[in-house]
Amino acid sequence: MTYLEFEKPLADLEGKAEELRVLARKGEGVDLEKEAAALDRKAEDLLRDLYRNLDPWRKTLVARHPDRPHCIDYINALFSEWTPLAGDRTFGDDHAVMGGLARFRDQPVVVIGHEKGNDTKSRIHRNFGMARPEGYRKAIRLMDMADRFGLPVVTLVDTPGAYPGKGAEERGQSEAIARSTEKCLQIGVPLVSVIIGEGGSGGAVAFATADRVAMLEHSIYSVISPEGCASILWKDAEKMREAAEALRLTAQDLTRLGVVDAIIPEPVGGAQRAPAETVARVGDEIARFLKELSGRKPAELLRARRRKYVEMGAKGLAA
Repeated sequence: MTYLEFEKPLADLEGKAEELRVLARKGEGVDLEKEAAALDRKAEDLLRDLYRNLDPWRKTLVARHPDRPHCIDYINALFSEWTPLAGDRTFGDDHAVMGGLARFRDQPVVVIGHEKGNDTKSRIHRNFGMARPEGYRKAIRLMDMADRFGLPVVTLVDTPGAYPGKGAEERGQSEAIARSTEKCLQIGVPLVSVIIGEGGSGGAVAFATADRVAMLEHSIYSVISPEGCASILWKDAEKMREAAEALRLTAQDLTRLGVVDAIIPEPVGGAQRAPAETVARVGDEIARFLKELSGRKPAELLRARRRKYVEMGAKGLAA
């Protein structure tokens, strides 16, 4: 288990409990199991207290936790007959974006998502979930295919943002993001998006301009990272806590603002402590959304989706 900076007291308690259990197994003490159990109870209470009222910066840290389930974990657990499709038919394949055909509870769907990787090698391979233009063009290709065959689209968003490298800019990064966002508004099939970790800037919007958008309880969704915002506004990246507060990037803030349709509760301690339970909850929310949208005609879906985002822009987010 990887502990975050604010979880240090919890790490100490759980570490002491484990030390006592090791001693008990070696037969070097009496009633050590009882003492360990008492520490476990204290740790549970502390964990509950820590996560009861997380501030926006701490939620940002939790959203980035390396042990949270990633796109590939959701695909493996929730979807059957997964058939990955690669390439944008223009430049190449982008491993930061997973996409393909699958069945969700026996319903054929197209799945698209950001994948960050779970160790050093895979993170480099996946470019830490930061998509290049070919990733967005792959997503466009898959959304076109879904539209052609009448398949719902499910997107899983988890990215710090689109990749800002020189090559990506030369290949039309901003245009690719814009085209992907536009494609979200053009397909006449149900489009459901879940922000499972970080929803960073246009790199997230390009997959999440959907009929229904849900966020995990401790995920974030913002135009810029707190560190980037602090660097621009205050010329000091260390003011990321103030920036996180000002950005209103939490699921709770964004639900109040009308940007997000639902919050998926996480187990106590975050998704990283109970990945299987979290994945199951996400699956239930996807199923609920798809059921709501099933049977709607393409024209109806397009009108409602467009109206949703036009009204969001017209009203503004000053609530």
